[in-house]
Amino acid sequence: MRKIKKKRKIYFPDPQFNDPLVSRFINHLMKNGKKNLAYKIFYDAMKEIEKIKEKEEKSALEIWKNGLKNVMPHVEVKSRRMGGSNIQIPIPISSNSKITKGMKLLISCASIRSEKKMSSKLAFEILDAHKEQGEAIKRKENIHKIAEANKAFSHFRF
Repeated sequence: MRKIKKKRKIYFPDPQFNDPLVSRFINHLMKNGKKNLAYKIFYDAMKEIEKIKEKEEKSALEIWKNGLKNVMPHVEVKSRRMGGSNIQIPIPISSNSKITKGMKLLISCASIRSEKKMSSKLAFEILDAHKEQGEAIKRKENIHKIAEANKAFSHFRF
């Protein structure tokens, strides 16, 4: 056995929601080691979701989890050089990688929104993802369309 198996990182739960998934999201949100700022942005976004949500019995955390679940892609395409041309091969994603890609999609799509504060950008992107709208959902569907178009090359996986 030549390959060394990667150890899964253990995330400690965050102080407010006591959920390790939240602390993982905050680590992706963090820039330049400013974790307290990332916590503030996320918690402000959750407060904003609590204010905005219309007639929903779900809490802000449940809305965030549902939005994240809606954004997670199930397949990705990898480029492989075959016979002088590059072929895009669709490959199913592992559950751990799905979560990471979904978080990064949500954060990157939130950062390009037009609102002023990052917390409000994130809140509106989460609500859009919960309703299955918005830029993050479009990007996920685009990934799935590319994978569907290249389904004929799926037997080249190895």
